[in-house]
Amino acid sequence: MRVLLCDVGPRDGLQNEAEVLPPETRAELVDRLAAAGLPRIEAVSFVRADRVTQMADAEQVIERVHAREGVELSGLVLNERGWERFAAAGLDRVNVTLAATETFNLRNGNATLAEAIERVESILAAAGHTPATVTISCSFGCPFEGRVDPGNVAELASRFSDRAEVVLADTIGVATPSAVRSLLEQVRAAGFHGHNTRNTGYANCLAALEGGARVLDASVGGLGGCPFSPRATGNVATEDLVYLLEGEGVETGVDLDALVGVSQWLESVLGRTLEGYVYRAGTWPP
Repeated sequence: MRVLLCDVGPRDGLQNEAEVLPPETRAELVDRLAAAGLPRIEAVSFVRADRVTQMADAEQVIERVHAREGVELSGLVLNERGWERFAAAGLDRVNVTLAATETFNLRNGNATLAEAIERVESILAAAGHTPATVTISCSFGCPFEGRVDPGNVAELASRFSDRAEVVLADTIGVATPSAVRSLLEQVRAAGFHGHNTRNTGYANCLAALEGGARVLDASVGGLGGCPFSPRATGNVATEDLVYLLEGEGVETGVDLDALVGVSQWLESVLGRTLEGYVYRAGTWPP
């Protein structure tokens, strides 16, 4: 089995950091991840700087990134203005997101669920032949509305699956493996975006593969969370997930030693210990 890993650290990871890194440092992070063999990297998000200061100057980041063959760079958009900025930047893949619940859409994107659906439809129409991912956040639970009906998620996914890769996100880290496996099978989603908030993220990734997913999101060093979700902590750490998957016979194409080096470098940049384990414990055998 082979899986495509998407490192969301430069976007989902850094957006939850108190420190705002300059564009050249964020671009260097993307370059280092690409050099480690990550086949897809979510490099930036095209959102308002006054809402997510850490993601300001996305265009300057992209200008500084060095193109590398075989590496797909994606950018997150929430609305039509974000799409316009994405299109001008010339990235490889657009990731448009909406939440499975009314309240989270209002808090995160200032739109009702119906309006969020319309925005996604509009962006996919504009995208044309540009590869697209639709990420459905809060697929397993919402910080404001609680449990989410799997049927609602399935209905949302069915709207877009013929035009885009659909990824189900456990935005607040409440899912357990049986729920992930079941929903992935029901929805036939292409991918899974897990958080390790309650220490179930890695088991959930394995369950997602069993449910048919072939794309997994992860974040270098375990950075991340969601500034609009109370108490939502980091994503699964990319290097920890690579260690697990390779040990289970799942090919990733990622150079684990090089990836560990990226987390070690990032630790020095942020001046704190990161959430991941493998970069501190080391690979095995040493």
